[in-house]
Amino acid sequence: MDIRPRITVVGSINMDLVTITAKLPKKGETLIGQQFIMNPGGKGANQAVAAARLGAQVKMIGCVGNDSFGVSLMQHLQNEGIDISNVEPVTDSTGTATILVSDNDNRITVVPGANRYVTADFVESKREVISESDILIVQLETPLDGVEKAVEIAREKNITVILNPAPICALPAKLIEQVTYLTPNEHEYTQLTENMAQQAIQDKVILTKGSKGVSFFANGAEVEIPAYKVETTDTTGAGDSFNGGLAYALGTGKSLEEACQFGNAVAALSTTKLGAQKGMPTINEVKTFRKMEVAVK
Repeated sequence: MDIRPRITVVGSINMDLVTITAKLPKKGETLIGQQFIMNPGGKGANQAVAAARLGAQVKMIGCVGNDSFGVSLMQHLQNEGIDISNVEPVTDSTGTATILVSDNDNRITVVPGANRYVTADFVESKREVISESDILIVQLETPLDGVEKAVEIAREKNITVILNPAPICALPAKLIEQVTYLTPNEHEYTQLTENMAQQAIQDKVILTKGSKGVSFFANGAEVEIPAYKVETTDTTGAGDSFNGGLAYALGTGKSLEEACQFGNAVAALSTTKLGAQKGMPTINEVKTFRKMEVAVK
């Protein structure tokens, strides 16, 4: 029987509003677009869905607005099998990302809205939920003091903590010290090491490098985990898929190397379909894919 790890995600819940157009409008210009799509998003919700699709017992801690987007996103998370009893509506708009996509460019405006309410006090009220977890996942699309509080609670219980440092910002040394794993991409890693010595975070970092796979340090040596080769349709949400897959695998007792390999498979499969959450694979899809890869080799 597969183990179902208990994963708690503290993070953002957004509605992505995507407009596809042949070209972006100039100042004062109105254009007719080609397509409009609404997709559930937010790094927190994305990572929660990724872990839940794999079979983890996922609890989401966050906030939505008292609007139709909030209702829709709560229903969506529940439909994905995620425990939403700790997602609270607040008197504000639900977080949104307005995305303009053209043939050669894209522009994104994020309005945090209800995500701003995921503060230290709010997270403290969820102490018991975090304390009962096997793995805690946090990112940086909600207030930093709330992230710090969640990590502090988890570490008091020796719970494994994955911090996906995106969008990147200056991080307190104490927070870095408390997390178990940091999962930056190459750009985020560069910025992290501008503010602190590489050696200080080296043993915590799992560096995600897109089509080049991931790497981490063990016993002073760099371990390279290559990416799976797939026909890529859309890379949106691949990083979030990796984090969800990593958390699930660690929660089932896999070694760090095995967990990174598993996370790579989850991320690779997510890129074969359109949309962030829509493309995230189930555990059966991942198992079948990995068996096929072994057979090919």
